Amino acid sequence: MMKVLIGVVIVAFIVIVGFLVIDPDLEGLNQGSVNNITEVSTKQGSKYTIEGEVYKAGTYVLSDGITMNDLLEAAGGTTANADDLAYFTNATLKAGTTYYIASRFDETDICSKSEISKVNINSDDAQTLMTVNGITTSIASSIVSYRSENGTFNTLEDLLKVYGIGNATYHKIRNYVILHQ
Repeated sequence: MMKVLIGVVIVAFIVIVGFLVIDPDLEGLNQGSVNNITEVSTKQGSKYTIEGEVYKAGTYVLSDGITMNDLLEAAGGTTANADDLAYFTNATLKAGTTYYIASRFDETDICSKSEISKVNINSDDAQTLMTVNGITTSIASSIVSYRSENGTFNTLEDLLKVYGIGNATYHKIRNYVILHQ
């Protein structure tokens, strides 16, 4: 029985080594890099994270005062499914923040040819904003109040500054809002 167990361990070891030789990308699994996030580092700068409809989602260390366009370039650009109405390329970004590029089509329905119905948080009234699941009467009025007091929303993440919108609500509505027409 002991000889069989030792034989199984030796065969398993040989198979694992063989797979590493055949596919060296499996070594990344040993280092814990199983996600598809890229981190690029330079010697000076601040960290900016981008996710959603970009080619290389991840955290990038870039100079201070960058724009959305700079971050998008670092991330390899947007995918064909990115909704260009959900971000301003000239918006100045805040370091240490995660930015999201929303999709135009429903990611769960690969056969869908119709775009997601969205509301404009910079121009639509409270009644129209409430058509989005997750935007209640109080949140809609808070968005309109915030907009009238502080001006336009420059990024989707500005929604987190609105009273009543936390991370859960933001994640629920971020694919259903746009910033401009």
